[in-house]
Amino acid sequence: QVQLVESGGGSVQAGGSLRLSCVASTRAYNSACMAWFRQAPGEEREGVATIDFRKTTMYGDSVKDRFTISRDNNKNTVYLEMNSLKPEDTATYYCAAYAGMTSYQVLRAMTLGQFGNWGQGTQVTVSS
Repeated sequence: QVQLVESGGGSVQAGGSLRLSCVASTRAYNSACMAWFRQAPGEEREGVATIDFRKTTMYGDSVKDRFTISRDNNKNTVYLEMNSLKPEDTATYYCAAYAGMTSYQVLRAMTLGQFGNWGQGTQVTVSS
């Protein structure tokens, strides 16, 4: 099982930027579709972005054109660049791994409430 460790969260003002990182414990991650999802207190989990082994990416509607997901297989790391942050982006952000799935399949799975192996999360707080 892949161990995932997220970092990079923090507190920013609206309009600011943050870059989250997720390091996987094994190179097995390189063949997996990686994803970010988030959960705010009292809210359902929400799929944010996905990137598969072909580096095909997909995004949730609420973050399109503001967030960018990328991966560096040499470092076993996936990133989430978050720009133009809004107070409604405040949540704990989690990295997840899905073996043998495409970006489209993973984003759809998250929409259906199916979340794979994930890390401990990193908190993002955006103030207005």
